[in-house]
Amino acid sequence: MFLPLGVYADENEGSDCSDGSTSDCGDENEGGGTSISLMPVSKVLQISASSNYEDTVTVTNDGDSKMDIEVYAAPYSYVYSEQDNVYKLGFSQENRFTQITRWITFEDANGEWKNKVNYSIDGHKSLAVKYKITTPDDIPAGGQYAVIFAHTLTAVTSANGIRTEASPGMVIYGRNNDGEIRTTAAISDMNIKLGIEENGAKRDNFYASAKVKNDGNVDFSAVGKLKVEGILGGGSYETPNDRGRISIIPEAELVVHDEWEDSPSFGLYKVTWTVTAGDATETIETVIFVNPLPFIIITILVLTILIVCITIGVRKRKERRSRLAV
Repeated sequence: MFLPLGVYADENEGSDCSDGSTSDCGDENEGGGTSISLMPVSKVLQISASSNYEDTVTVTNDGDSKMDIEVYAAPYSYVYSEQDNVYKLGFSQENRFTQITRWITFEDANGEWKNKVNYSIDGHKSLAVKYKITTPDDIPAGGQYAVIFAHTLTAVTSANGIRTEASPGMVIYGRNNDGEIRTTAAISDMNIKLGIEENGAKRDNFYASAKVKNDGNVDFSAVGKLKVEGILGGGSYETPNDRGRISIIPEAELVVHDEWEDSPSFGLYKVTWTVTAGDATETIETVIFVNPLPFIIITILVLTILIVCITIGVRKRKERRSRLAV
């Protein structure tokens, strides 16, 4: 299962932080000054009703100055954006799969358990913050998802007047197997094309994508496999086996994609795109002619030469027959 490399809260809720990899949604070093990290970046655990789970999360102040932080839990979910027609990661939208957020408390400096705690960390020091998950008597089957954030209360102002704060987070993947577990994936919009435009820049590469919707009640991983084979030579490509999978939580639809970054500028290729997600697999194939103009020109030249050669041969044959007839 793919797990996120880190989550950072964005001041704009519902921002399109990633394609599902849940990597940095903000920059803890933007503006130069605030530097904070949190370990581990994710936690997978089995949960059941009427139980307690205790663990720690380590917050490190990588800066030189003392830093005040606030530690709390927030929902981990995706929200559909009609404007952009994509699902965006947010930390305020609650649903039936984020109930665990309300079950998490933290131990403060006095040994009391609270929903939100404040601590101070000296420069280049770490602090282990205890958290506890107390489940009620009845919890739904399937997944529960939350993020534990360590938000900096000590903002740093850079020379150009930019105030910098940071909120690194740890994603909690909770799973209750006491009940029906549905791993249901819906794969759609399977697409292979040549050329992609991103951030105003166009790249003439082989590109494949698909949308994967989680219609079940537990997270699953999704991965795409792009395979390009040269029919008339020109090299080949296949998605590396170590390519990271993306984790898709319930009620989210994310894009799986891959790209041949060093695509050739000419040739005839067979392209196969396979997406596997949860309990589903979809495959499409196509043939793509890259930059056919040189081939057309060469074909025309070859045909022209053949026609000229045939014409000359026919004329010479007729001339020989004429001489023989005399």
